[in-house]
Amino acid sequence: MKLLLRLSREAIRYKKLYVIAILSTLCLTVVNLAAPRVLSRMTGIVSDGVTQEGLKTIWKLTAILVGLYLLRILFRFLSNYLAHKAAWYLVGDLRTKTYDKLERMHLGYFHDKQTGDLMSRIVNDTRDFELLYAHMIPETITNLVTFGGALVILLVINWKLALITCAPIPLIMISGVIFSKKVRPFFRISQKKMGELNAKLQDNLSGIHEIQSFGREEYETERVNERNFEHVRAMLKALKISAVFHPGVEFISSLGTILVVSCGGYLAYREGLQVEVIVAFLLYLSLFYQPVSGLANLLESMQQSLAGAERVIAILDAPVEIQNKPDAVDLSSASGALDFDHVSFSYEDDIPVLRDISFHCPAGKMLALVGPTGVGKTTLTQLISRFYVPDNGRILVDGVDIQDATIESLRSIISPVLQDTFLFNGTIAENIGYAVAHASMEEIEAAARAANIHDDIMAMPDGYETQVGERGLRLSGGQKQRVAIARAILRRSPIIILDEATASVDVETERQIQKAISGIAGSRTIIAIAHRLSTIRNADQILVIEEGVVTERGTHDELLALGGSYARMHRIQSTSIDGIA
Repeated sequence: MKLLLRLSREAIRYKKLYVIAILSTLCLTVVNLAAPRVLSRMTGIVSDGVTQEGLKTIWKLTAILVGLYLLRILFRFLSNYLAHKAAWYLVGDLRTKTYDKLERMHLGYFHDKQTGDLMSRIVNDTRDFELLYAHMIPETITNLVTFGGALVILLVINWKLALITCAPIPLIMISGVIFSKKVRPFFRISQKKMGELNAKLQDNLSGIHEIQSFGREEYETERVNERNFEHVRAMLKALKISAVFHPGVEFISSLGTILVVSCGGYLAYREGLQVEVIVAFLLYLSLFYQPVSGLANLLESMQQSLAGAERVIAILDAPVEIQNKPDAVDLSSASGALDFDHVSFSYEDDIPVLRDISFHCPAGKMLALVGPTGVGKTTLTQLISRFYVPDNGRILVDGVDIQDATIESLRSIISPVLQDTFLFNGTIAENIGYAVAHASMEEIEAAARAANIHDDIMAMPDGYETQVGERGLRLSGGQKQRVAIARAILRRSPIIILDEATASVDVETERQIQKAISGIAGSRTIIAIAHRLSTIRNADQILVIEEGVVTERGTHDELLALGGSYARMHRIQSTSIDGIA
């Protein structure tokens, strides 16, 4: 009930459609309850012998029956269509809402999540809401009202037989409670296994090049098959319990019918029940037990839907750890001056990634970060955009603590170019223009020229309308990075973050990109992470980070003169280049 109440908060926006659908359902139930009464009345007239007056009554009752059946068509249409309409709109809203919630979660939330599983929750698990709201809830109301109405009518017809009819109900209720407790864990496991299967498929299809390159097709097929049948086995365990429960309910219901027939015959013998009463009782008896069997069937579907709903609600109710303060300020007009004030950060407790980092980078200057892999350089840049929150210390832009700024305005002044470049499945123009809504082709081409990718694009058959494929599969690594640089340049943000932005380009392209970066130097604050020291030799300040601590700082010449870690890295790279030459 707690989960159902939580779900009702999501459905309340469509209450008008639900109210009309439920009212139609109630009217449909009344029609269904009225029809047997008319039929029993006609049976009584026939059994007593049809007279001229009785024939007229039969024609009137026939007209009433036709009217009732026509009303049943109308009410069934309103009940079914409006319930489905409300439910599918709810599914659409929940899919968008779940996706939107994931977009606003901090990056740490995704560290232990699989993309395919999250996709399964958005697409598959939300679909179960349609079953819940379009089928189960309306049909449950119909069955309950039909059951209650039939019970009242049976009590009116003959209270002794009615009480006998109710004898199996406690057994059915007890078995339903036991069934719910037993079956939902298996449906929950089934939904989880479906998410794992989707995650494996997404992972394998993204890595199809590696699978084929290393000849691992059979191995991966076996792993997919394993995930597939884990889901199948979990579903079959749930269905096995259902296969026992439903025949059990039917058997118990049949016992009730047997009791009614045998006891009805006895009462007919002892008390002289009229044929009209017995016929009416038998007609309503089917209406009495039909809802009971219907509720048993709905119970299975409801457990499956609630298992999926739990997975969706887990996302919707997950706390958003990084949000705007009520009095957050707007940073969209910032010039880009950046300060780290004794900043420390760790992904896990007691495992520090950055320790007591402090520096000042004036607006329009270039700050370079160098050091071994895994010492926290990329993490430092992600802290600037508030993808994570420091454990200690402050990060300031133009003297404003970024914790006091709106996330939207902060990220609007930062353009990242990452080492693992991501391009959307679309055209080159769409990917460059992604950073700025409604960017003109002139602006897109100017950014492409600045990133030294324009000539490459024009050499392609479709130019800027060339499809890049999923994740930019149709472009080379260097081309993808230059498209990403063009995207960042187009945005004209005061802060640009270059995370190994020239790692996948040749020496000549690197020089061209360096010219592009030099062209914007002085007007933008540039934070550059680099292993190739030649790309950051003109930086205004270089920080050497080792084991999460700044061990050296200064210009290229100053650090060479210092003769420390930076000088050693420079000497090794210079020797490697000379050796290759």
